[in-house]
Amino acid sequence: MLLEMTDICKDYPLDKGTVRILNNINLNVDEGEYVAIMGPSGSGKSTLMNQIGCLDTPTSGKYILNGKDIAGQNENQLAEIRNTTIGFIFQGFYLLPKLNAVDNVALPLLYANVSKKERTERAIEALKSVGLEERLYYRPNQLSGGQQQRVAIARAMVTKPKLLLADEPTGALDTTSGEQIMELFKKLNDKGTTVIMITHEQSIADHAEKIYYIRDGILSDRKGGETN
Repeated sequence: MLLEMTDICKDYPLDKGTVRILNNINLNVDEGEYVAIMGPSGSGKSTLMNQIGCLDTPTSGKYILNGKDIAGQNENQLAEIRNTTIGFIFQGFYLLPKLNAVDNVALPLLYANVSKKERTERAIEALKSVGLEERLYYRPNQLSGGQQQRVAIARAMVTKPKLLLADEPTGALDTTSGEQIMELFKKLNDKGTTVIMITHEQSIADHAEKIYYIRDGILSDRKGGETN
């Protein structure tokens, strides 16, 4: 089991009391699985993504990721987990505009204190794996949206993470580019990478092997019903 969430709740304080965003979430994901989590705006899916990605901690419940109890980790340890265990892909790409593709992809390795030579070699290898061997030294504004997302995927994969966590990965792309990104996710999953994808689009979720649905902070393995 790569990921195990048990009765995860997340509350946020208000002027008068608190509001519960996640309500007793239970989610198990094995290594090598390809999972989609669907939900409309305001359903809690972004909050859940932050929990899965160790960007936030739950109010209650237990989260085990790659054998580690996340609740017992301090901020530095959580940062290390994010940098080594999880590869993040976002709708907005978040590439640095002044850096070329190689340097953008190499950034996580810089934070991991990898030597410059190895950073460059691994970044080039990652970019080649997503079909951008002819765009290595292009800056983001010289790339299409689909190519920028491929750079973002290469950046996510350069640390060889156990888990690829994608938040609306095709939201800023046209249909053709989106399908190409989905094909790339399938290839990465076929090679053993665990993929969890957050989306509001059924056609995108259908690429996954398993789909969960979240509404009003409750996670379900079917539309309209709570997970057993």
